[in-house]
Amino acid sequence: MNIPSPHLKFVFLVLLGFFTTLSHQATSPPNPRLQNAYYALQAWKHSITSDPRGFTSNWYGYNVCNYTGVFCAPSLDDANLTTVAGIDLNHANITGSLPEDLGLLTDLALFHINSNNFCGTVPKSFVKLRLLYELDISNNRFSGSFPSVVLSLPSLKFLDIRFNQFQGDIPSKLYDLKLDAIFVNNNQFNASFPKNLGNSPVSVLVFANNNIKGCLPSSIKKMSNTLEEIILMNVGLSGCLTPDIGSLKKLTVFDVSSNSLEGMLPESIGEMKSLEQLNVAHNKFSGDIPSSICSLPRLENFTYSDNYFSVTPVLTHKRSSQKGHFILSKIRSDNARIHVTLSENRPSFML
Repeated sequence: MNIPSPHLKFVFLVLLGFFTTLSHQATSPPNPRLQNAYYALQAWKHSITSDPRGFTSNWYGYNVCNYTGVFCAPSLDDANLTTVAGIDLNHANITGSLPEDLGLLTDLALFHINSNNFCGTVPKSFVKLRLLYELDISNNRFSGSFPSVVLSLPSLKFLDIRFNQFQGDIPSKLYDLKLDAIFVNNNQFNASFPKNLGNSPVSVLVFANNNIKGCLPSSIKKMSNTLEEIILMNVGLSGCLTPDIGSLKKLTVFDVSSNSLEGMLPESIGEMKSLEQLNVAHNKFSGDIPSSICSLPRLENFTYSDNYFSVTPVLTHKRSSQKGHFILSKIRSDNARIHVTLSENRPSFML
């Protein structure tokens, strides 16, 4: 029988130790939080029925920080502890649902899964995601009532649930949250604007293509220090447009097109000095268009087609060859010429 030399014994022991270490790493999580992340992500993988682009094909083993779309970072309460801080599976075309196990990702700050085919509801266990800062589940097939779990997320700043199949009311508590952006457009909500709408500190508010009837509340003037864009296209607005919108001095985009608003445009719109895009088309407005609108220093596009205005606005302008198109001759200080598109109105009488 051949007896191994001391050198061969040493090499054998080194290799044995190396493979033992690999085996240990493959079967043991680095820390308890990553172990929880492993359980959560494996449960999610088993809830996925189709992954045509193979985003989750490498979701195996305890090294979750190497999973596609999973991002790790030091924990906020212990810089020496690595945790799962973000998930980004945007545009993956994945079909499946969200399991309750995702509530184990307690260090999650970003959750982005837009442009997939996820269905069902948002797990109630998301209430445990106390650090969640951005939630983007847009362009999926989620359904049911408004995901009220988001109302319990103290760190949330960005909420995007547009292009889904949510329905019913939108809780008024949403406007008491310290959010920076709310996108709920293109769902099936049936609601109205509550009196506390103005409590919201958002810079962007998009409700388009829902059924949110009634008028804008006067409390909207309380948003004057933060609101920059508001898009209320095709939401069922009716009545008159409150003059309080003139308080929105930071607003750059104001779109209330395709509603049932009536009466005259408020003269106060001329006080919205930051306004760049103004769309009031496809309503029932009547009377004169305030000349103050045409003096707005940053206005680039103003669309008022399909209303009952009595005359076109008095402008210093040249009419282009295209009917209803005006080019203002006023030049801003930066020498950029303002182009304002003014489409033809309905006649001011009914046939």
